[in-house]
Amino acid sequence: MIDNFDEIIGQDKLTLVDFYATWCGPCKMMHPVLDRIEKMVEGRVNIVRLDIDDPDNMALVRRYGIMSVPTFIFFKNGVILRRETGAMPYEKLADMVESYEKDMTVR
Repeated sequence: MIDNFDEIIGQDKLTLVDFYATWCGPCKMMHPVLDRIEKMVEGRVNIVRLDIDDPDNMALVRRYGIMSVPTFIFFKNGVILRRETGAMPYEKLADMVESYEKDMTVR
Protein backbone atom coordinates (compact mmCIF):
# COMPACT_ATOMS: atom_id res chain seq x y z
CA MET A 1 0.00 0.00 0.00
CA ILE A 2 1.09 3.52 -0.61
CA ASP A 3 2.02 4.80 2.84
CA ASN A 4 0.37 8.16 2.27
CA PHE A 5 -2.70 7.01 0.31
CA ASP A 6 -5.20 8.81 2.55
CA GLU A 7 -3.10 11.96 2.38
CA ILE A 8 -3.01 11.80 -1.43
CA ILE A 9 -6.75 11.27 -1.89
CA GLY A 10 -7.45 13.85 0.81
CA GLN A 11 -5.80 16.66 -1.11
CA ASP A 12 -7.72 19.56 -2.59
CA LYS A 13 -6.66 18.19 -5.95
CA LEU A 14 -8.31 15.63 -8.20
CA THR A 15 -6.95 12.12 -7.70
CA LEU A 16 -7.64 9.23 -10.06
CA VAL A 17 -6.98 5.79 -8.57
CA ASP A 18 -6.64 2.82 -10.92
CA PHE A 19 -7.23 -0.55 -9.28
CA TYR A 20 -5.79 -3.12 -11.71
CA ALA A 21 -4.33 -6.62 -11.94
CA THR A 22 -1.26 -7.68 -13.90
CA TRP A 23 -3.14 -10.67 -15.41
CA CYS A 24 -6.09 -8.53 -16.57
CA GLY A 25 -6.27 -7.88 -20.33
CA PRO A 26 -8.50 -4.78 -20.09
CA CYS A 27 -6.17 -3.41 -17.38
CA LYS A 28 -3.20 -3.83 -19.72
CA MET A 29 -5.15 -1.97 -22.41
CA MET A 30 -5.66 0.92 -19.98
CA HIS A 31 -1.96 1.40 -19.10
CA PRO A 32 -1.15 3.44 -22.25
CA VAL A 33 -4.39 5.38 -21.78
CA LEU A 34 -3.37 6.33 -18.23
CA ASP A 35 0.12 7.22 -19.48
CA ARG A 36 -1.49 9.66 -21.94
CA ILE A 37 -3.73 11.08 -19.20
CA GLU A 38 -0.66 11.65 -16.99
CA LYS A 39 0.99 13.63 -19.79
CA MET A 40 -2.23 15.56 -20.41
CA VAL A 41 -2.65 16.71 -16.80
CA GLU A 42 1.04 17.55 -16.25
CA GLY A 43 0.90 17.00 -12.49
CA ARG A 44 -2.37 18.88 -11.93
CA VAL A 45 -4.08 15.57 -11.13
CA ASN A 46 -2.74 12.77 -8.95
CA ILE A 47 -2.81 9.39 -10.66
CA VAL A 48 -2.34 6.37 -8.42
CA ARG A 49 -2.12 2.81 -9.70
CA LEU A 50 -2.78 -0.05 -7.29
CA ASP A 51 -2.29 -3.73 -8.12
CA ILE A 52 -5.14 -5.59 -6.40
CA ASP A 53 -2.99 -8.73 -6.05
CA ASP A 54 -0.26 -6.95 -4.09
CA PRO A 55 -0.74 -8.03 -0.45
CA ASP A 56 0.14 -4.49 0.63
CA ASN A 57 -2.95 -3.20 -1.21
CA MET A 58 -5.48 -5.70 0.22
CA ALA A 59 -6.79 -3.26 2.86
CA LEU A 60 -7.60 -0.70 0.15
CA VAL A 61 -9.17 -3.35 -2.10
CA ARG A 62 -11.43 -4.33 0.79
CA ARG A 63 -12.12 -0.72 1.87
CA TYR A 64 -13.39 0.22 -1.59
CA GLY A 65 -15.05 -3.13 -2.36
CA ILE A 66 -13.09 -3.75 -5.55
CA MET A 67 -14.71 -6.75 -7.24
CA SER A 68 -13.77 -6.10 -10.88
CA VAL A 69 -10.77 -4.63 -12.63
CA PRO A 70 -9.96 -2.19 -13.89
CA THR A 71 -11.83 0.04 -11.46
CA PHE A 72 -11.22 3.78 -11.50
CA ILE A 73 -12.17 5.98 -8.57
CA PHE A 74 -12.00 9.78 -8.66
CA PHE A 75 -11.37 11.50 -5.32
CA LYS A 76 -11.14 15.06 -4.06
CA ASN A 77 -10.68 15.95 -0.39
CA GLY A 78 -11.06 12.25 0.43
CA VAL A 79 -14.53 12.10 -1.09
CA ILE A 80 -15.39 9.74 -3.95
CA LEU A 81 -16.63 11.79 -6.89
CA ARG A 82 -17.10 8.93 -9.34
CA ARG A 83 -16.41 5.25 -9.76
CA GLU A 84 -16.12 3.47 -13.10
CA THR A 85 -15.38 -0.17 -13.85
CA GLY A 86 -14.05 -1.56 -17.11
CA ALA A 87 -11.80 -0.46 -19.91
CA MET A 88 -12.74 2.68 -21.78
CA PRO A 89 -11.32 4.73 -24.62
CA TYR A 90 -8.86 7.52 -23.93
CA GLU A 91 -11.41 10.14 -24.95
CA LYS A 92 -13.95 9.02 -22.35
CA LEU A 93 -11.47 8.95 -19.47
CA ALA A 94 -9.84 12.22 -20.58
CA ASP A 95 -13.28 13.88 -20.74
CA MET A 96 -14.04 12.71 -17.19
CA VAL A 97 -10.73 14.05 -15.90
CA GLU A 98 -11.18 17.38 -17.68
CA SER A 99 -14.77 17.69 -16.49
CA TYR A 100 -13.87 17.16 -12.83
CA GLU A 101 -10.81 19.37 -13.14
CA LYS A 102 -12.89 22.24 -14.62
CA ASP A 103 -15.64 21.76 -12.05
CA MET A 104 -13.09 22.06 -9.27
CA THR A 105 -11.51 25.25 -10.60
CA VAL A 106 -14.90 26.99 -10.74
CA ARG A 107 -15.54 26.53 -7.00
